[in-house]
Amino acid sequence: MPLPEPCPDLASLDLLVSVGELGSIRAAAAAHGVTQPAASMRLRALERLLQVPLLERAATGARLTPAGTATAEWAGAVLSAMRTLLAGTAALRSDRGSQLRLAASLTVAEYLVPRWLQQLAAEHPSTQVSLEMGNSARVVERVTRGDADLGFIEGPRPPGSLRSRDLLADELVIVVATGHRWSHRRRPVSARELAAMPLVLREPGSGTRDVLAEALAAHGLRATVAMELGSTTAIKAATIASAGPAVVSALAVRTELEAGQLVAVPCDELSLQRSIRAIWAAARPPSAVSARLLAIAARSGPHGRRHRQPTMRSTGSGFS
Repeated sequence: MPLPEPCPDLASLDLLVSVGELGSIRAAAAAHGVTQPAASMRLRALERLLQVPLLERAATGARLTPAGTATAEWAGAVLSAMRTLLAGTAALRSDRGSQLRLAASLTVAEYLVPRWLQQLAAEHPSTQVSLEMGNSARVVERVTRGDADLGFIEGPRPPGSLRSRDLLADELVIVVATGHRWSHRRRPVSARELAAMPLVLREPGSGTRDVLAEALAAHGLRATVAMELGSTTAIKAATIASAGPAVVSALAVRTELEAGQLVAVPCDELSLQRSIRAIWAAARPPSAVSARLLAIAARSGPHGRRHRQPTMRSTGSGFS
């Protein structure tokens, strides 16, 4: 419903609140940079407008009446809401034509960030976005140094030096070429068998490598490295070419599994789940446009819908 006319002006309401907080018209006038007579005149006008006695005036000064105290409390809520409105619109103005610097691990950058940015662009078309890709350790470094406003990483736990928010769950899967002897297994591989098999892995510092290392370490084991490659795309190609089994994100191999180029091999002894999370520096909280990107990314977060895991497929009859 429309507001009645005339309405109290915010400056008069702010002055009334100051009288209640500071204890006198003189102190309130000084805080607002006006003379005492001008402050008194403004408060009298407010009383006439509201038709409520707000002040008890005496030779020793003035103080709020009970009605004035209640009015000052309501006025404080109005002023707080107005400050929120002004801060929010200022943030919206600053986001027009703003720049958003992102850093993301390779898995997140290749398979998740493009979809998030597509929706962000529809809502903030003038925001210029730059994206740097690297392993999780590199992303943490960029955010810590202030070279990125927001980072996206995956791994067993968040970096202690930064603020973070879990966005969604991901799972690593063991994959082999269709001609590999494990593709015909009737039972899952053991943790010891996996550790003994030369694997095609990401480089140290990647979230994928960290999760695998931690899972094997829980059994007192370490991975045997056949080769280290700097991207998931390269790992998939090497695995399809029978360079050896690989451990990669389920997000990254959905197409190859469905096409029959790779076969997923279970290992019941290992927990290969991880969180994909956003990170930022405590001294540089997310801007309005960064916060919106976080909200978009979190729609499939830990309390919401998780992404669909790929079907486990084998040419044997032990699992499907």
